[in-house]
Order: sequence, then structure tokens, then C-alpha cells
Amino acid sequence: METTWLTLPDLVEVLDEPLGRVRRLLDEKHLVASRRTGKLAVPEVFILDGHPLSSLRGTAIVLHDAGFTDDETIDWLLEHDESIGMPPIEALRQGRKSEVRRVAQTLA
Repeated sequence: METTWLTLPDLVEVLDEPLGRVRRLLDEKHLVASRRTGKLAVPEVFILDGHPLSSLRGTAIVLHDAGFTDDETIDWLLEHDESIGMPPIEALRQGRKSEVRRVAQTLA
């Protein structure tokens, strides 16, 4: 799945939060970032209506508990998953949190 990547300055603007708060959102796994584009950045699809997608944090924690790195977590969320029928992030955006987490728990 293609997505736009938001750097920290972009996130400050999109979320209308100071940089310190944006960093705390990353530290607390409300958002998951990668340096694959050179600078620390978050996929835009992780933001919904100017806020971090609420179901992202618990899902990211499940994946990290299964041994996933931040990059692996982002890849899994963005790639099509056969058992879900779409990329997991799209299912989360549709409110299908339980289904996505059930699948994520099988990855451990």
C-alpha cells in the first residue's frame, strides 16, 4: 500500500501539537515511525481526523510483543493480509480492531 510519509515537522502541523508531545506519542506507541525515508517519519494513514488512529497503539504493542521492530510493524500494517482481505491499517481505519489484533497475535 502506498502512503505519504509525515516527518516530525509535518506531524507537529497535522496534529497541531508541540514537538515534545509528538515525540511522546512516538515513545508511547500511539504512532510508529521509521527512518527508511532518511528522516524519522510516520505513514500518513496512521493519522485520522487530525489525531493518531486510536486503535494503532494496542496493535503496535501486540506486534512489538511478538518481536516486530518498528519497520516490521509498519510493513505488516501497510501490506495486504490474506486473512483480513486488505492491509491491516485499512481494517483498523474501518473499526475492525479485534480482527486485526487477533491476526497480529498469531504472528508471535
